[in-house]
Amino acid sequence: MATKVRHTYGSSRQNRKITAPSSPISTLSSSPPPNDSKKRSLDDFFSNKLPSAKRPKIEKTEKQQPQKQKQKTLTQLHFCIDQSIVRTCTLCGLAYTKGADEDEALHKKQCARVQKGMEWGREEEKDAMKAGVQEVASGVKLKDGKKGRIVCIRADVKGKIGSKLSALLETVNFALSASPLSQSVLKVSKAYILLLPTAIPTRERIIGCVVAQSIETAMAIVTSSPDASADTVIMHVDHSTSISCDPIPLPTPLGIPRIFVSSSHRLLGVATALLNAAAATFVHGCVLDPGKVAFSQTTGDGVHLMRKWGCTRMYDEDKTESESR
Repeated sequence: MATKVRHTYGSSRQNRKITAPSSPISTLSSSPPPNDSKKRSLDDFFSNKLPSAKRPKIEKTEKQQPQKQKQKTLTQLHFCIDQSIVRTCTLCGLAYTKGADEDEALHKKQCARVQKGMEWGREEEKDAMKAGVQEVASGVKLKDGKKGRIVCIRADVKGKIGSKLSALLETVNFALSASPLSQSVLKVSKAYILLLPTAIPTRERIIGCVVAQSIETAMAIVTSSPDASADTVIMHVDHSTSISCDPIPLPTPLGIPRIFVSSSHRLLGVATALLNAAAATFVHGCVLDPGKVAFSQTTGDGVHLMRKWGCTRMYDEDKTESESR
């Protein structure tokens, strides 16, 4: 009797589907066969990109962030026809454009310097010996009882002292509405600065400055205009102050082109102390009389100081500058 063989397989061989691998399995590798569900395509493999599931999720925030930075803050402007945008400060006298950032920053710095002066600190003292700074007077007593000292600096000095002096002269020129002194004038000039102690022991404040220039001749100031004649000529030096001079040149060794005192330290004798120091030390071994010192074109307050101090001469600053070149 023939024995029947009964197949117990769940599926026939024809229904079984064998999936061949995309690449032959190496017998030398100890790693498990790759998982088909996480298999990377050839495009991702050669482009060296991560699968979409592993990409960082911060790309949207990175793209949105630059859009916020591109937004600019807008400023609303208003036109006012009946008022001028140019303002003149009553404290420092500087005219500036209101609303212009550069003008307002310049006015803020200038106004602070004119009222309170500039600082003289530890850095300037370290460079003082190298720059040739000389102390010409100490214990200078002012009318309010405070005491300071006067130092003398070459006007063409370099370094930190030169930068400080340049900033000071810039403030003085702005306050006096004067043009900057040329390099040829600075070479033959000295700056006298009055320093006043502050609450900080290592810092002092510059409250006044006088620039003393070496000149050769000046003109005598005439108080009244004589009768005009063919031999006599009266020169009007400054029309704003109505000053007239005799054009005959007089030998004069010292001229004062710039003089300045901070507004909070005026009427205390600062200018007089600086002028006395310049007259006593500008020419080595010779104390000059105020009558042999000349002022350049000056303001109304400068004319009052000049007459009070005893100066009776003036010189043309522009002419002297052209001759020194």
